[in-house]
Amino acid sequence: MFLRKKEARRDERLPQPAAARTEFRAMYETVFPILFRVAYRIANSEEAAEDLCQEAFSRLYEKNMVFPNPEEAKYWLIRVVKNASLNYAKRKDRERKAYQKAFREDTRSVDTEEHLFIKQQTQKEIREALEKLPENLRVVLILKEYGDLNYKEIGRALGISEGNVKVRVFRARERLAGLLALAKDGS
Repeated sequence: MFLRKKEARRDERLPQPAAARTEFRAMYETVFPILFRVAYRIANSEEAAEDLCQEAFSRLYEKNMVFPNPEEAKYWLIRVVKNASLNYAKRKDRERKAYQKAFREDTRSVDTEEHLFIKQQTQKEIREALEKLPENLRVVLILKEYGDLNYKEIGRALGISEGNVKVRVFRARERLAGLLALAKDGS
């Protein structure tokens, strides 16, 4: 079916061959758990995640898509589910905002002096802890967290591999957490 080279366009009304159905079922059974986790984490709803995954497989089956190998089909499905989940989440957020507006719910929070003070103290502690990190760790963490760059972009900017960036970000977060814990215990 979707893993073989496309033969001459056959009549869409004809039933799929048994081999194609078996192939589709195998793909479904191996990829569905991955797709479900992606959809659930984005949509934050089991029911929506199931629907989004089913819709992706339906599109794959109905379009009789052709891929060079099963991995390409898997990645196509992941992209479809990710995009559909993001759209679902955006739609739900718009609906929530419209509902709040319709009922004049005030969701703004008023920052008290105490809250502002705590926020400023926390930011100060984070800045101080960041300054204590070695430069190679501090730079990647700043680019990742404050620069909103992905690992590949950081690697290009610093002239290091993407894998090295991931390791440095992990180590920087670990050390930062340790420094913040020490600062908290010391106060």
